[in-house]
Amino acid sequence: MAMASSIARRKAASPFLSPENIKSCYSFFLTTRGFASASDDNDVVVIGGGPGGYVAAIKAAQLGLKTTCIEKRGSLGGTCLNVGCIPSKALLHSSHMFHEAKHSFASHGVKLSSVEVDLPAMLAQKDKAVSNLTRGIEGLFKKNKVNYVKGYGKFLSPSEVSVDTIEGGNTVVKGKNIIIATGSDVKSLPGVAIDEQRIVSSTGALSLSEVPKKLVVIGAGYIGLEMGSVWGRLGSEVTVVEFAPDIVPTMDGEIRKQFQRALEKQKMKFMLKTKVVSVDTAGETVKLTLESADGGKQSTLEADVVLVSAGRIPFTAGLGLDKIGVETDKAGRVLVNEKFATNIPGVYAIGDVIPGPMLAHKAEEDGVACVEFIAGKEGHVDYDMVPGVVYTHPEVASVGKTEEQVKALGVQYRVGKFPFMANSRAKAIDDAEGIVKILAEKETDKILGVHIMSPNAGELIHEAVLALQYGAASEDIARTCHAHPTMSEALKEAAMATYDKPIHI
Repeated sequence: MAMASSIARRKAASPFLSPENIKSCYSFFLTTRGFASASDDNDVVVIGGGPGGYVAAIKAAQLGLKTTCIEKRGSLGGTCLNVGCIPSKALLHSSHMFHEAKHSFASHGVKLSSVEVDLPAMLAQKDKAVSNLTRGIEGLFKKNKVNYVKGYGKFLSPSEVSVDTIEGGNTVVKGKNIIIATGSDVKSLPGVAIDEQRIVSSTGALSLSEVPKKLVVIGAGYIGLEMGSVWGRLGSEVTVVEFAPDIVPTMDGEIRKQFQRALEKQKMKFMLKTKVVSVDTAGETVKLTLESADGGKQSTLEADVVLVSAGRIPFTAGLGLDKIGVETDKAGRVLVNEKFATNIPGVYAIGDVIPGPMLAHKAEEDGVACVEFIAGKEGHVDYDMVPGVVYTHPEVASVGKTEEQVKALGVQYRVGKFPFMANSRAKAIDDAEGIVKILAEKETDKILGVHIMSPNAGELIHEAVLALQYGAASEDIARTCHAHPTMSEALKEAAMATYDKPIHI
């Protein structure tokens, strides 16, 4: 009772606790989202809240550095979380479930009278996943005391960023160290105007209002094949047009051929060494004029929707890099040294805006290493150890060198392979298409590269990543006990095949 009266007396005596002031303070709290004022000097300012940017911001705060992150989208996670990696994986999973129900359930003794696609529900599930994850990052910012400013940032000087906020105002954020983490954007094609209705980027392909009867994908890279798989499973006739002679040019050649055959069995069509000359949207369908990459006779291809997936380019528009003198290369990538520092003291860059693979997980590693350097510690990212994954079915995952790259280096090497057709777990679940391929130096047995095509290859590859990181030999994997029955036993058998002989084939 005495405590209650004491609190009441303090409230009455304090002008700061009047209803008007409480309301004002609450409004300020909402505006700043509970973080420190953006006008204060920061140790680190990060422009961009994607995988590289938000991870860099959190790591900087964990290292005791006062940190602000600026994000123009108003939703953290960047392209990856909002309109890239995460929503595409949600649709890949949902469409795979539908495809399995339609084509595979019966053989497993599960009979359904009918199966149909509820596209609005499928898209809603995808959007829910995205929303939950973006809010989760905001929670991590609060937990780690990272200041979050929503708006478009541009350099005023090497230590000042002007932000046009999404509410319509402007604020200046000052920092001793500024990290450019603005990611990448869709690469456009001459004469192909993206409207996100009938001619779409990967963003538009995530939100089509109906399943197109005919879908043409321009570009046979990771994104094009993944989104083509989504809509192909849901009923679209998918044709992939690629200027290069091969799909996914960075992939190991032997694996690539098997992968293309697997996609063709799923009724995905390929037109390789083919150039898109023009696109006509005047009629009811989109008409593409095509010709051989070497020139020659033209042909026409019709589609209900065209997905432009010809790659990505660094996003640095409107940042004012030229104003402060930051150097870039001919491709528009920011040039940095081994510590991610640009030519301007105090200005750094990470992720898709610098050379290296344009992958979310690579950007995250960049972000951690960069702020470690800023904090006076040591950081390191080995781009030869960054795994790549195509999330189709089967998936394809790789790390290290391809066989073509090893040959080009003139290294004497051995190859070990093991098919999933001989893997007991894969046979048990009736999903055995794929192979593991290991490349190792002949004299030392040191692993040079690992390539996997299989269900969940993106999960299996990390044993190989760790092996390469520690300079392991194929015999090290081969002599490591793997649980039975598991898909990962195929990696063990491929390792056995590399230095000696496998058991189960």
